[in-house]
Amino acid sequence: MTPFEYAVIRVVPRVERGERVNVGVLLYCQARDYLCAKIHVDDARLRALDPEIDLVGVHTALEAWETTCNARQDSEQAGPVQLKPGERFRWLTAPRSTIIQPGPVHTGLTDDPAADLERLLRLLVL
Repeated sequence: MTPFEYAVIRVVPRVERGERVNVGVLLYCQARDYLCAKIHVDDARLRALDPEIDLVGVHTALEAWETTCNARQDSEQAGPVQLKPGERFRWLTAPRSTIIQPGPVHTGLTDDPAADLERLLRLLVL
């Protein structure tokens, strides 16, 4: 078993109200050099909190989070974020006051980071 860290990705349609919907999970396992994000957006839940939310903008921003998280460091996909996986995880989980926010970082133990990412997505998002 190796340790891992994870954070829930949340959408806060109206930051001033503080209401949020879990839309994804980031998981980082240093020992396995594993960093991955899984996203699932329930548009109806977001519209229930803000009928005028820009869903295209939310999906575009979340795709950027997922690409930043999942891109290999040496690939063209990484774009301007040429950071090691652990550095990317820390950058993505830094507190921010925007419509897309990371939750607190939690830890666990795993034999299979990809399976645990799927489990956490089902448990915390779906």
